[in-house]
Formats: sequence, C-alpha cells, structure tokens
Amino acid sequence: MPLTERLRHLVAIRPGIISPTVSARMAATLDRLSNGRLLINVVTGGDPDENRGDGIFLDHSERYEVTDEFLKIWRRVLQGESVDFEGKHLQVQNAKALYPPVQKPYPPLYFGGSSEAAHELAAEQVDVYLTWGEPPAAVAEKLADVRERAARNGRTVKFGIRLHVIVRETAEEAWKAADKLIEHISDETIAAAQKSFSRFDSEGQRRMAALHDGRRDNLEISPNLWVGVGLVRGGAGTALVGDPQQVAERIKEYADLGIESFIFSGYPHLEEAYRFAGLVFPLLPEPYASLAGRGVTNLTGPFGEMIANDVLPTKATA
Repeated sequence: MPLTERLRHLVAIRPGIISPTVSARMAATLDRLSNGRLLINVVTGGDPDENRGDGIFLDHSERYEVTDEFLKIWRRVLQGESVDFEGKHLQVQNAKALYPPVQKPYPPLYFGGSSEAAHELAAEQVDVYLTWGEPPAAVAEKLADVRERAARNGRTVKFGIRLHVIVRETAEEAWKAADKLIEHISDETIAAAQKSFSRFDSEGQRRMAALHDGRRDNLEISPNLWVGVGLVRGGAGTALVGDPQQVAERIKEYADLGIESFIFSGYPHLEEAYRFAGLVFPLLPEPYASLAGRGVTNLTGPFGEMIANDVLPTKATA
C-alpha cells in the first residue's frame, strides 16, 4: 500500500470465519492506511470441502443467513455505531470500531452470486453486484432481477463483471493463444476437474459448468466469449478473445447493459495485463486511453494455475 497511490485493493472477507466486528476494524485500518482505496469483496463460499476445512458446517441457505447478519453488524459498526445485535447465527454487544474508515459510509461492498438468496442479499446490502462472464442476454437478466429487488428496498446497486482476456493484434493470433492455453489439458483432467466442481453448492459454478458441459468442441458461446478456462478452473471461467477492436466492442456491449466495474485477468497475468493496456486501452474512454503504452513486459516465470482448486502446477522438465 505505501508504494502505490492510485491502485485500489479488492480484499475478500468471509462471513462465518471471522467476527464481523474484527473484520470491520481491519477494514477501517486498511482503508486508513491506503487513504480510502480499499474495496471489500464479500464471499459466502461455494465449496463444501473448503468450507469444512475452514470450520464452516453450514448449508447454502444458512451461509447466506450468516452473511446477511454479518453485513448488518459490519455496516453499522463502520458507520460509528455501538451495535447490539442478536440474530439466528451471530450475537454482539456494544460492537464498535474506535477509528473510522476514510470512505463514507464505509469501503464499498462488492459481492457476487447467482442464486435467489444472493440476488436478495445484493439488493438489500451491497454496493456493487458482480457477475461472472455469461452471454450478454443472460447477464442482462441477472442485472434486471437485482435492480428490481433493490428498487423494492429503496436502493440502487452498481454492477461489475469478472472476465479473463486473451487479446492479440489479430483475431487469428488471439484464438491460437486460447487454443494453446488448454492444448495440453487431457480429457481425463477435464473430467476430473468437472467432477470436483460438481460437489460445489454454488449456483454460479453450476451456471459456469453449463456453458460448456465439460466439452471442448464448442467453446465460443457468444461472439468473442470463450469458456475454455472453465473446463479446469473454478469460479470465473470465461474469457474475451479477439483483436483489440473486438475486445473493446464486447466491453462496450456489457457496459451498455449497466456494467461499470470490469475485473480482468489473463495468463500469464502480468504479460496479458500489458497486452491489454497496450492494445485495448487506446480504444477505451478516458482515463484509460491516456495510460496505454507504459511499462515493460516481464517475460520471466514462474507461471502456473491451479487445476480445480486442488492440483498445483508442476515445473516442466525437459
């Protein structure tokens, strides 16, 4: 944090693992240290095995109940209240934070989920609702549902999307890079990954898996929207693939639906970030257009990504 001035930090919190009061104090501290650059990503958890390893033995609906109670306490504490709360899962007395955050009323809350419980929670308590990359029509339906629920609560919610990007100077090069990314993944590995994901009780993960159904023969599910990453990666499994103009057009397509926050990544992370900045930034509105062409790409390793949240990358041997 002390080495950056504009970079904003999206930090995950996991209701059910940490006390809402302790989490609120930590958020206030980080927000003060960064001079108001903290963003909070609320994660309810969708992998039962991981949840049990973290000490959470709750089903899907119970986790959302905990998250709802957690945020009611967390938000009030960061607004300077001394909170007494007794819920089904959480209870606090005189909960408070002595030092307030810089951002008012508190660091913005980001949250993603595709179930009805998730949409209701977003409508009632969060600031930015995040979706994983789905075809624009499906994203539009989700946004409309959250908007309607928020309006019934007298609120408005902003929207964001989480995507990978594979951009090259030509579309042909981009699609070759996409194919190369998964060329060494065997059918057995894909089957093992999909079996692992099937244990999740996440509606979002179910929707990601349904986009490809574990098959690699039809991975472009919408213009320039590729689901190859989701064959072996949990969570965000879609990527924008194409030349700079195509990628910029797809971004605008999502922006026209109401998406304001775009959370991108690529493989390798740093190299794709530089490509995106150099090739796509000039085609985006300010301030991004003026940021294009800065920096030097790091071509050194190591590189790798976990498969199915379980299998670590191994060093290649000759």
